[in-house]
Amino acid sequence: MINLNPVAIFDEYKKGINFKSQIGNKGLFEQTDINERFYAGDQWYGANCGNKRPLVRHNVIKRIGEYKLSQILDFTPEIKYGVDGISRPVSKSKTGLKKRMSGFRYVGTAGNDEINALTDALDKYALVTAKRTGLKNLCAKALKDAYISGTGIIYTYWDSNLQTGLNIKSVPIMGDIKCEVLSVKNVYFANPYEQDIENQPYIIIASIRDFDDVYAEAEKYGADEFSLKSLKSEEEKVLVLTKLFKEKDESGSETVFCTKTTENAVIRPKFNTKLRRFPLSVFRFEERNNMVYGESEITYLIPNQIAINRMVTANVWSAVTMGMPMMIVNGDTVTADITNEPGQIIKVFGTNEDINGAIKYITPPDTASNFEKGVNALIENTLTQNGANEVALGDSKADNMGALNIMRNAATMPLNLIKARYFDFLESIALIWSDFWITQYGSRKIKICDESGTWYLPFNAQRYKDLYFICSVDSIKKPEFTASDSINLLNTLLEKGVITKKEYFERLPSGLIKDCEKLYYEENEKGDKL
Repeated sequence: MINLNPVAIFDEYKKGINFKSQIGNKGLFEQTDINERFYAGDQWYGANCGNKRPLVRHNVIKRIGEYKLSQILDFTPEIKYGVDGISRPVSKSKTGLKKRMSGFRYVGTAGNDEINALTDALDKYALVTAKRTGLKNLCAKALKDAYISGTGIIYTYWDSNLQTGLNIKSVPIMGDIKCEVLSVKNVYFANPYEQDIENQPYIIIASIRDFDDVYAEAEKYGADEFSLKSLKSEEEKVLVLTKLFKEKDESGSETVFCTKTTENAVIRPKFNTKLRRFPLSVFRFEERNNMVYGESEITYLIPNQIAINRMVTANVWSAVTMGMPMMIVNGDTVTADITNEPGQIIKVFGTNEDINGAIKYITPPDTASNFEKGVNALIENTLTQNGANEVALGDSKADNMGALNIMRNAATMPLNLIKARYFDFLESIALIWSDFWITQYGSRKIKICDESGTWYLPFNAQRYKDLYFICSVDSIKKPEFTASDSINLLNTLLEKGVITKKEYFERLPSGLIKDCEKLYYEENEKGDKL
């Protein structure tokens, strides 16, 4: 039985806090804060080493993290939708999508051809949605969160105030999906030992909001007088708990329901979102056994990072003290102030023996001859053991680009498991989007960008409400060509007649030739413009 009482929901929230506080040696909250400081470079925090000695940082944690994140994100995702139970042809129809969609009568049950054309359209619309929601930046932020805390989360929700620019009979269509990155600190899963999000009994999202906004929302959804009075006792900022859970609706279908509460008051009573999936996508950088929360490798890199910083600092301090050793002055024979300025004249009173004993330098202990080698070895081993060796980081040299690519591909192989989890993460986002399109869009037009240009496809969500969508994400790897490689390839294709002179100019690297279009126009005998 799902608890809907605000006090009961707050107790579930506190229970989630207690569990997170017991994960690992320091708990999820404290460990995440420590990891974040080390990633940013605040690595002497709390060391109480004073300010006189130079505290050196050689941030291997950030270098490893930025390398891995860049490798995971170094591809263009291609989203492919399908419908469970309906075969999707491998080869594409030569007829344009716009013409194919216009050929259907949209009466009766949707046939296979119509559904396949629809999934082609949704492939295109997913790219439009990704651009509109800023998915690329959101994924980069979620991945960084996952590297630091172990878990990255993207939350998709419906914004009823979002302007779409669409109209039905001159009436503006409002509302569309939005996405945001949630900190794992603010998301609480009912069963922390269940990795499959869809099997969770409930999920609680905690947020701190302005009192006025919360009060207005409570009034909008008819909060009772007791709840409104409870809110009035709150401060300027209010903790709001959004609880998501699944129940069967009036038709007998299992859908996601939602309620919003504070510690004592109901902000929005239970309502049916009509979604069939929880609208959260979770990425775990490293997986813990049978746990919904991921693991960060920073936690286990910190001891190496501390050792590296201490050794490098000791080495620097040794060099400083060797170059500027401490001075002992005999106060009986030297009465002037010692400034240590070059060429300073020091008055000494007494005999020659007094002069010889007036000033003496303390010889500081020298570091071992292999000390610096030990520091470098520790840094190199830390990078290598975490998959960021010199080949992967681009510090090594190869005779040609082909050999270097082979070396880099071999170096990045260990990241394939993390990339596979990232692909699942993207597929989850794409499936959540399709869930919103089918359950929230109603009748409207969706924007398509393809070889026909930009056009709008009439979309009736009710017609496809019984379809069960599936999804896959393919990787379109960017070719690693230099400008010189591109020009050589274009020259070969032009010489063999594979491309025309016009196509040659169109495909030259951007910015390589000034006024490229004008040059082609002047040189082309026919005078055709690009």
